Amino acid sequence: MSARTPVGVLVSGVGTNLEALLNACAEPGFPAEIVLVVSNRASARALEVARNHGVPALALSQAEFGGDPAARDDAMRQRFLEAGVRLIVCAGYDRILADSFLDAYPDAILNVHPSLLPAFGGGMDAVEEALARGVRVTGCTVQLLERGEPDGGPIVLQAAVPVEPDDDAATLRRRIHACEWELLPQAVALWCTGRIVRDRNRVRVLPAQSPAAV
Repeated sequence: MSARTPVGVLVSGVGTNLEALLNACAEPGFPAEIVLVVSNRASARALEVARNHGVPALALSQAEFGGDPAARDDAMRQRFLEAGVRLIVCAGYDRILADSFLDAYPDAILNVHPSLLPAFGGGMDAVEEALARGVRVTGCTVQLLERGEPDGGPIVLQAAVPVEPDDDAATLRRRIHACEWELLPQAVALWCTGRIVRDRNRVRVLPAQSPAAV
């Protein structure tokens, strides 16, 4: 098997998407390997999840850099570059990345968001916003991040989740998370096998190649 793509992951919370991705990476033949996990919060449970899987993990809080988010992002970028990371995954990361970070990984930052973008983008309350608007269907999206509008990059994969009449934020979020745990590893595998092709603001997913004839 060819060498697996080194992946870095940004996290802020409990790390359920990180755990799903780590479990996928443990499967034979999966084309990615997580080599570094970074959080903006030292208290994030996701750091423990990474360490339990034997993956280096660290926290870089904004306070360590005099409250300067760009300086913190420059430090994160340097850590990922030193680790040889080729693909960044935002797996529940709750900060907007500086342009200098985005420029270091053009079309190589995947973000998972709990809505069917472009609906309910640009914030951390997408589930609550969907319920408040009374939509009948929401879901999750994996996209490529880029400069400009938060959550405005081209869409790679989406999955729909029906909103049930008795849903609250907790029950709906659980079902969306279950879809994210499937969708995010799929998107990572597509990127690592060269099957994601960007055409301006659209993404085309190439079909899987058949094994070479012996």
